[in-house]
Amino acid sequence: MTTFDLLLQQTINGLSLGAMYALLALGFTLVYGILELINFSHFNVFMVGSFIAMYTLQMFGISGQNVILTGLPLIGVLLMAFAATMLGSGLIGVVIERVSLRPLRNVKGPAAMITTIGVSYILFNIVLLTIGADSKNFPNPLPPAQIDIGGAVLRLREVLIWAVSFVLMLGLYYFVQKTKLGKAMRATAQDPEAARMMGVEVDRIIVTAFFLGSALAGAGGMIFGLYYNFTSFIIGFTAGLRAFTAAVLGGIGNVPGAMVGGIIIGLIEAMTGQWPGTAWSDVIIFGILVLVLVFRPAGLFGRLAPNKS
Repeated sequence: MTTFDLLLQQTINGLSLGAMYALLALGFTLVYGILELINFSHFNVFMVGSFIAMYTLQMFGISGQNVILTGLPLIGVLLMAFAATMLGSGLIGVVIERVSLRPLRNVKGPAAMITTIGVSYILFNIVLLTIGADSKNFPNPLPPAQIDIGGAVLRLREVLIWAVSFVLMLGLYYFVQKTKLGKAMRATAQDPEAARMMGVEVDRIIVTAFFLGSALAGAGGMIFGLYYNFTSFIIGFTAGLRAFTAAVLGGIGNVPGAMVGGIIIGLIEAMTGQWPGTAWSDVIIFGILVLVLVFRPAGLFGRLAPNKS
């Protein structure tokens, strides 16, 4: 394989990883934009979402790599699996906000952020104690179709990941920019007290942000399973940190920035996995996080809303 073929293959891989990170980063940026809160439980909502997707696919009789679907059955199963996963993950986000964060809404300091760390470990250990520590084979009904582009390979799973991620990100962007509820979310992000005086139900907006962010994390968890063909209780930490890096890189609080940041981090991970090697990926990615925080804390695209402090 020539250098150009390697570059093309890693670009394909990087775009797939980036799409997953972008969906996860959007959850961070939605919550931060409204509450200025880093929701560390988001890491393991993503992980739980992958298990919801796994069990949903198994309910359709799909296990391991033994059942391959095509045409309308494949589309129907995937649509229902994504819908169930996003709904389940979104409801987890709502419960987290209602039970553990709403009572701390007016408490100043890091109490709310520390609480999200505790919630993250609760989710982590619930899955560990109930499902077990072993990695689980993820059901994958996708046919092994692929297109050879020179020496690179573009598989159906990459095309699916790109399509689903693009539709979800475009849908979120349209929702935030064009719908009445989305405009209320932007108003709340800019000035929650002014939004409240104008009749915006701020509590409803916050719950919506948690639901949407967690639903996108669930979609990212299903994409992880389809891409890697496994899931485990430990997948949330590394993927969550990289998605957080993507949100910071793009400008946390900035929806388009989170999308672009996710793609950039995915491409960097893929490229550094090839040159200089996988062992250096984390060094480079988190080195970028440090540099961005030091030299451009607002990220590449800045923030859509001013600081509310």
